[in-house]
Amino acid sequence: MTTDTNERDRADQAKPEKAPRRRGGLASLIVIGVIVAFLAFQVVNHFAGWFSLNPFAEKTKDRSGPVLLQSIRDLSRYEAASGNFQVIVDLEKDARFLPSAVRGKRTLFVGNGSVDAYVDFSKLASGAVTVNKERTVATIKLPRSELEPTNLNTSKSYVYATQRGLTNRFGDFFSGNPNDQQQLYVLAAQKIQTAAGESGLRERADRNTKLMLENMLKALGFKTVTVTIGSGT
Repeated sequence: MTTDTNERDRADQAKPEKAPRRRGGLASLIVIGVIVAFLAFQVVNHFAGWFSLNPFAEKTKDRSGPVLLQSIRDLSRYEAASGNFQVIVDLEKDARFLPSAVRGKRTLFVGNGSVDAYVDFSKLASGAVTVNKERTVATIKLPRSELEPTNLNTSKSYVYATQRGLTNRFGDFFSGNPNDQQQLYVLAAQKIQTAAGESGLRERADRNTKLMLENMLKALGFKTVTVTIGSGT
């Protein structure tokens, strides 16, 4: 019996040991592969743009037509002053018999724009400029300065905040109304134009034009220069 036991022990020792099973080996390989692929994509995305080889880069195509020249006009204006303005438009739309929480919209819009003031020399009346024989005395009667329409800076004008009722949110989800945005631009431009008319911008333009003409004519040899501003609107 002892002999049989020894033989079984020698047989067991002769059997090769089983290698331990690697648990999770396949999952680890998958994770490593995903990380490597992600890093490779980031490298390609970063460097391929330099060589125009990035297959994932966005391309913008400009299909605009040629610019058409519609008109040309000669200018006889002196741009004498310019003002920069900012306005916050608070526009609210409500239904007559519904609370604003159900149907209503309130928008805060920040508008930035400029208004230029100019003197139109083409409006000089006959005899507005007089010079003595010695060319030492000059008298000029100027028209009042005028204001250009508001130049709204669309790149610096934006919607700051919007509050909408339930029905408005539902409607805006399916369709947008570009007229709302256009209305905000129009209101902002109107308010800036009104503010420019009350800001003293035209008075500044009148003074600047008067000073410019006086300095220019005196540099030409005139001893006495008198510039008066008309009483236009």
